[in-house]
Amino acid sequence: MRRLVRETRLHPGQLVLPVFVAEGLEQARPISSMPGVVQHPIAALPEVVDQAARAGIGGVMLFGVPLTRDAIGSGATDPHGILNEAVRVAAKAAHGRLTVQADLCLDEFTDHGHCGVLAGEEVDNDATLLRYREMAVALAEAGADLVGTSGMMDGQVAAVRAALDSAGWEKTAILAYAAKYATALYGPFREAVNSALQGDRRTYQQDPANGREALREVSLDLAEGADIVMVKPGYLDIVRAVSEIADVPVAVYQVSGEYSMIEAAADRGWIDRRAYVLESLTGCVRAGADIVLTYYAVAAAEWLRAEAAGL
Repeated sequence: MRRLVRETRLHPGQLVLPVFVAEGLEQARPISSMPGVVQHPIAALPEVVDQAARAGIGGVMLFGVPLTRDAIGSGATDPHGILNEAVRVAAKAAHGRLTVQADLCLDEFTDHGHCGVLAGEEVDNDATLLRYREMAVALAEAGADLVGTSGMMDGQVAAVRAALDSAGWEKTAILAYAAKYATALYGPFREAVNSALQGDRRTYQQDPANGREALREVSLDLAEGADIVMVKPGYLDIVRAVSEIADVPVAVYQVSGEYSMIEAAADRGWIDRRAYVLESLTGCVRAGADIVLTYYAVAAAEWLRAEAAGL
């Protein structure tokens, strides 16, 4: 009866798995702050994608971890750089069974760890947009179905859309990280991508105290042509407010810090991992999210199938 009258339903097809692919690895490298999550060697990527596809999830979001970095993030636009190679491998392995998504940001590729090109100690917004344009085309050429503009630069969606359209990639979609907050929950992610960040990103990511600002940012990205808008992390009041103004799908990222806290509590027996993960993901969808990026994507898909079978 409870299943029959359930108001919010979570489906594997709504879930996206973030995947870290590291250059120069021969075997998976564990991420100490995210138990159970690893940096994958590129040779293992076809198996990772196949597992995700067989689980029935909606996509994989790829993050590249290069061996070398420089001030402008040259590796991001190198056709043979780790992220573009990973996209190429993943697209071949996917065979259209799920979407291959790629993070469009420079932070993994810069030696200062910021999301853009620096002018002195500050990020140069407009110079960064030029790099994003190049990166978008490189990712589309490699086979990305969707690019995730996660840098929070002003005008990034319009710049990327124009670049893709001019290069003949009109069908490549844009997932706009429209409301991305400067949260303390990103710490484990920085280990996951071997971040070289110096300072913080509060000059271009949002203050967690602000809500109206998020709606303004989302409205700007919608006007610039975003195909999907993201709230990161998944502050549920913001997700609800965004879902009420967006005429495109709304995505949420269940970020690294949330994952790590769930794992720490579950490992100590303080919470039931399976029950809480499904509850938290359902909460995101109940608040208005259509898509959830989560490190639990494959496991959650399996749990959902088991739940449907009464197991």
